[in-house]
Amino acid sequence: MYRKEIKVLDCTIRDGGLMNNHLFTNEFVQNIFKASNRAGVDYVELGYKADESQFNRNEFGPMKFCSEKDVEMAVGSEEKNCKISVMVDIGRVDPDDIIPKGESLIDMMRVASYVKDIDKAINLVNLIKSKGYETSINIMAVSHSRENDLDEALQQIENESAVDVVYLVDSFGALYSEQIAYLAKKYRSMLPSRELGIHAHNNQQLAFANTIEAIIQNVNYLDATMLGIGRAAGNCPLELLLGFLKNPKYDLRPVLEVLESEFVDLSKKIEWGYTIPYALTGILDVHPRAAMAVRKSEKPDDYTSFYDKLVNEANV
Repeated sequence: MYRKEIKVLDCTIRDGGLMNNHLFTNEFVQNIFKASNRAGVDYVELGYKADESQFNRNEFGPMKFCSEKDVEMAVGSEEKNCKISVMVDIGRVDPDDIIPKGESLIDMMRVASYVKDIDKAINLVNLIKSKGYETSINIMAVSHSRENDLDEALQQIENESAVDVVYLVDSFGALYSEQIAYLAKKYRSMLPSRELGIHAHNNQQLAFANTIEAIIQNVNYLDATMLGIGRAAGNCPLELLLGFLKNPKYDLRPVLEVLESEFVDLSKKIEWGYTIPYALTGILDVHPRAAMAVRKSEKPDDYTSFYDKLVNEANV
């Protein structure tokens, strides 16, 4: 599968940080950036740009904030070949903290938004775009969106925003390839002047397959993480995606090296990836927070009672 328009975005540090409050060591962050940069990945998403008046640096690592000093630390002495991305959540970033692109190492800012907040997302992305950054709107939890509401949001983005890329986000890992195809075609028909992206979660072990389906549907911006690290069940594994893409600019070897040096040990300290509780939240299309709580409880493998609880709550 070779298409020169395809861009790979590595959100290992940003999405993986959701499992430990971004409390990675500086060395870990630098090694991840270095590996992706040398692997030819197009964008490395270092973390969030969060308002420091809302979040305490004693509780969160630097990639929760991504100040210019934090970003400089992450890049270190590495020659920057990739572009750097950060994510901004509506209401969790101070617009006054967003400096002009000419003064920043950051290239792209991605605005995460639910359909109900699309007005706010458009206002924020237009501000960010006016400061010179590449932009995206990541429409989260699309599996929970009413179709009419989604259609209206897409039309509004096309007509009122300056955004570059619009992401189809399977937040709960609930979608199957047929649904990815349907939604990708909808996004393309309603967003003819925008690039499209895919961010897939792996609750049902479909993140890689759904990313491939999105590629088939001419989606060009592809999110992935090393060893699939990310919130709960995690994401499309970067090593699988780079192995699948037949583009000679991507080099798998630097990723394998950092998987060996960093992730073997990390996987013994932090749990992420496919488990039955995460699978159940994907099957039932609900937020994985309940499964995350179960995995941290004294009975992390009490599958049947957890299933019964989810079903009963769904029927209330």
